[in-house]
Amino acid sequence: MKTALTIAGSDCSGGAGVQADIKTMSAIGVFAMSVIVSVVAENTSRVISIEDVSPKTIADQIDAVFEDISVDAVKVGMLSSPDCMKTVAEKLTQYKPKHIVIDPVMYAKNGCPLMQESAIDTLIKTVIPIATLLTPNIPEAEKISGMKIETVEDMKTAARKIVELGAKAVLVKGGHYIGDARDVLYDGKEYREYVSKRIDTKNTHGTGCTLSSAIASYLALGESLDSAVENAKSYVTGAIENALELGKGCGPTHHFFKYYKNS
Repeated sequence: MKTALTIAGSDCSGGAGVQADIKTMSAIGVFAMSVIVSVVAENTSRVISIEDVSPKTIADQIDAVFEDISVDAVKVGMLSSPDCMKTVAEKLTQYKPKHIVIDPVMYAKNGCPLMQESAIDTLIKTVIPIATLLTPNIPEAEKISGMKIETVEDMKTAARKIVELGAKAVLVKGGHYIGDARDVLYDGKEYREYVSKRIDTKNTHGTGCTLSSAIASYLALGESLDSAVENAKSYVTGAIENALELGKGCGPTHHFFKYYKNS
């Protein structure tokens, strides 16, 4: 069985973070493993507190997985501090997994910050260069590229700028910021666009986590990058279409919509 490892923060409400990653990987059909870097007290409405795991414990978790089980792909999510980023980057450089999909999580869906402002420089210098694929949304891509994004051409320019920082490929997620749900992939050579219909719902908690985990899962299964992104986007669209009416804020998507109906 193919395997995928998520390195990210937790979400006690179950809609995002490590919990969403494990659900996604399991739904797609790979064996999911996890390294928790931060314990996040959050729900569909707000982030209450964040407690980072020590760099030593993060490193020990990564060692525990890699010394025992072959890892076909890695998804990296929330990395809140420079020390956390450096530890993860050093360990993944040591073990050299074939696929590293990095979702540079800066804010929760409700706007609460999940990354220290001082950590963005470390993200750019230390984490981005190890990425097989980086998956920023519009605000994250603007922060990393240092430019305003208002059009699809801006998305392409930002993607090129981010690849120049060291990532092998970048998927700038347009979401509903620009027209339809349009994402732009740049692999250093050519651009591809992925468009799906606009879904009118507030229940999109964890969609970024879910998309990056889905891409990592499809890469673990042997799909090409283009195919992995296309299949992952289709999976996320289905999960949003079947989103769950849970919580008082932005509810979670339905990771197992293919297997059972909402109830």
